[in-house]
Formats: sequence, C-alpha cells, structure tokens
Amino acid sequence: MRIEGQKVLVTGADGFIGAHLVERLVAEGAEVTAFCLYNSFGTGGWLDELTPEIRRAIRIERGDIRDPGFVARAVKGNDIVFHLAALIAIPYSYLAVQSYVDTNVTGTVNVLEAARMHGVGRIVHTSTSEVYGTAQFTPITERHPLQGQSPYSASKIGADHMVQAYARSFETPALILRPFNTYGPRQSERAVIPTVIRQMLDPQCDQIRLGDLTPRRDFNYVADTCEAFIALGTADAAEYGEAYNAGTGHGVSIGETVDELAAITGCNKPVIEDAARQRPANSEVFELVADARKLRTATGWSPQTPLRQGLRATVKWWEKQRREDKFRVDRGYLV
Repeated sequence: MRIEGQKVLVTGADGFIGAHLVERLVAEGAEVTAFCLYNSFGTGGWLDELTPEIRRAIRIERGDIRDPGFVARAVKGNDIVFHLAALIAIPYSYLAVQSYVDTNVTGTVNVLEAARMHGVGRIVHTSTSEVYGTAQFTPITERHPLQGQSPYSASKIGADHMVQAYARSFETPALILRPFNTYGPRQSERAVIPTVIRQMLDPQCDQIRLGDLTPRRDFNYVADTCEAFIALGTADAAEYGEAYNAGTGHGVSIGETVDELAAITGCNKPVIEDAARQRPANSEVFELVADARKLRTATGWSPQTPLRQGLRATVKWWEKQRREDKFRVDRGYLV
C-alpha cells in the first residue's frame, strides 16, 4: 500500500507528534484531514505553526474525541486513520483519572466504532512504552507483561485492549504502534528533554531542576516516529490486532541525557534533584528500552536519527523560541 493519494485522518493532529505526522503525510501526497480539539479561541495547537502551504493542503476538523457523533462524521470517507488523540501528561493523570479514561479509552472506542461503521481500511492506534511499566527484561518485546504504574499508562492499556478486542471480535483492521519516548521540536515541557533544554537556555533559571536522574529511556526523534506510523499504516505484512514497538534499542539515563544536552548548549548550571518533580515511588518506570524487530520485520522501518543529532535539532528549535521570545511560563510542569 502507498500513502500517496490515500484519504487520511489524523486525530490529535494539533499535538506534538500529530502535527509532525500531518506535515509528513502531506509531503508524501496523502489527502489529510486533521482532527484537533475544539477550543473557543479557534486555535489549532501546533497546526498553527505549519507553513501556509501545508495548512492550505489539509482540512481541519475541530471537535472532541469523546463525542461519538462528531468522531463518526470525521472518520467517514477516510481510507486510513492515525489515532493519536489522547491525554498524555503522566503527572496530570494522578489528578484527573476520569479524564484519562474518558479521553484515552472511550475516545479510542469512538474511533473504532466509527471505523467499523464506515468501513475504514486501516487504523493505527497510538500506544506508549509506558504500558510495560518498569522492565522485567530488556530489550522489551511486545510479549512483555503490561503494568499500569500510573493512571495514564492504565488508560492506554485499556485502549490497547479495546483495539485488540475489536480486531478479534469484529475483524476491525486496527494495529497498535508503541513508540518509545519520542522527542523533538514542539514537544511541551511535560517531557524531560524539553524541560531540561528550556532551563538550560532560560536566563531566569539558575539551576536545572529535575526528578529522578537514574531512569533509562529509549529516546526516538520525532521524524523517525512519524516514519514508523506511515510504515505501519501501509505495510502489507502487518497483522491486525497486533502491537508493534518503535524504538532504537539503546537506553540512556536521564542523567546521561542531561550531560549530553549540557555539552550541546554549553550550560554549566547545577542540576538539582527536586522531590516535587518525582513520581510516586511505586509509579516510577525505571527502564524502557525497545526491541523493535517485530516492526522492522513487518515494515522495514528502522530509526535513522542518532541521539546527538536529534538533540542538536531540538536545541536549535528551542534557541529560536528564545530569540523570538516564545518561552512559555510553564515551569511548574513535572517530568
């Protein structure tokens, strides 16, 4: 299957990965509908930062993934649905559990029902490496037990199981992509790499305040994650109802990542471990490193961006935000 000429819906298109995926799909010649969350300001999240040429090439639908009628109308007529709409900030999930169930579980059911109703050719549902919890073995294969160590991860496990249930019960052509720790330009400070970069570049910050520095993560540049979506969305060999990891297979600690960013930015600010930025003790996930052989076998996908190259590109974007005075006041984010 080729993506060129396909009618494609991207839910969560206003988000970090979603907006990058929209850009890539347009470049590949897809007819893209971008589903973003309605708000009274009429803004489209990161879609507003796309070039005028790309914005003219897409159709924007503003609504709510929790509204089954709206979702059904948005899904109708599309060949492929990339379902990225979700609440994803782990710290907020401790405060708003029901919101995560409503958006991540019920929202996914709405997409599955709409796709079933209108005969969509393929759905790629976005999962997360957080569903595995702290690794019982590494690298983590798709057979690793699922462990809900935060309300967020539990909601994504529920959504994944719904995708599998629809594939098995109704032969819904749905697949699960599990990206490991995506980073890159436009990511919010809810994630560790942007919060480190912002603090390093911000003259108002005299320290780098972080949570636990010991967890290890498999960081993937956003362009590679987008290619994984497209690869799974078009692969003939992919099996419906199955989950596929997307990752490099290389883990680095948060502390090592901070050191790498300090070398890139020339920052020598002290690093302070802040208890307020740490997860509850039994909720922390200490190691996430992917075994992505299943995705590579099915699609031929492999990541192309070395960590230092991706970090340099991300720092460059943040430096541009600083020059244009676009730093947001969200220092309260936990990571």
